[in-house]
Amino acid sequence: MTYVVNRNINFTNVCFVNCKFCAFKRQRWEEDAYTHGIDVVMGKVDEAIARGATEVCMQGGINPDMAPFTYRDVLVAIKERHPALHVHAFSPMEIMYGSRRTGMPYLDYLRMLRDGGLGSIPGTAAEILDDEVREVMYGHVETSGHIARHLDLIRTLQKETGGFTEFVPLGFIWEQTQLYRDGLVTPQPKGLRDLRVYAVSRLFFRGWIDNIQTSWVKLGHRLSQLSLRAGCNDFGGTLMEESISREAGADAGEYTSAEEIEAFVREMDRVPVQRTTLYGRIGESGGADDDHGPRGWSGRRPLPAGLVAAH
Repeated sequence: MTYVVNRNINFTNVCFVNCKFCAFKRQRWEEDAYTHGIDVVMGKVDEAIARGATEVCMQGGINPDMAPFTYRDVLVAIKERHPALHVHAFSPMEIMYGSRRTGMPYLDYLRMLRDGGLGSIPGTAAEILDDEVREVMYGHVETSGHIARHLDLIRTLQKETGGFTEFVPLGFIWEQTQLYRDGLVTPQPKGLRDLRVYAVSRLFFRGWIDNIQTSWVKLGHRLSQLSLRAGCNDFGGTLMEESISREAGADAGEYTSAEEIEAFVREMDRVPVQRTTLYGRIGESGGADDDHGPRGWSGRRPLPAGLVAAH
């Protein structure tokens, strides 16, 4: 049962997209809006390294005030100081917006980020990949059919590309969202529905996506433990900082230490193993960044990524 020592860095909460399922976003004029400069980001990275992280996961809002090459510049700064650190960063939506801001073709922009130090891309902002419910996540308005079509599309993409390293079903955290305030959703209790989604995902992706990751942030520690019996083989990361789910109403906290994760795993009669971002084992064949470089960018692994959304 694997886990990764990592830190989330949400560098800006300013966003103009205005998704109603998201409670993280702020307009630029709101009092608690923020955009961290590279110096603040680097301070967080340095702290993560000091606490044993092998990965930083960076995401933010779609901020129209950021300079066009901000994503590249942050990557370069991180890798210059910490060349062995794996940078797992920027949702596909952020990358699409970055390419538009710079005027670069999408693939050229993506290659620039890769060359700047991007190791892999989180699958956040995917939501349910069915146009009927595209703007929301599982857990309120979709049917079982929508979920099935979503899973089928992901499996089809994996058969074509081999690029996904994990699948992470993330349920809707509703308490502080506009969807809930507008009365558009009926909250679903955490529990059996989540375990069913995990179990079906394990069966559906058998032979194609090896790793099904639980989310202790969304589910809480106890339910995440139970998910290990429902098909999950990865407990996720230590995080150290988590803003997106917290702002929506999640109450599981922002940090779970490696020691705590290992204890949770052992309580379920599993053996905990610290991993790299791309599922190598720490201590095998070198260091933490063994999974960054040519192996992660060629053949059937062009851009390793997790899925699904993390709002």
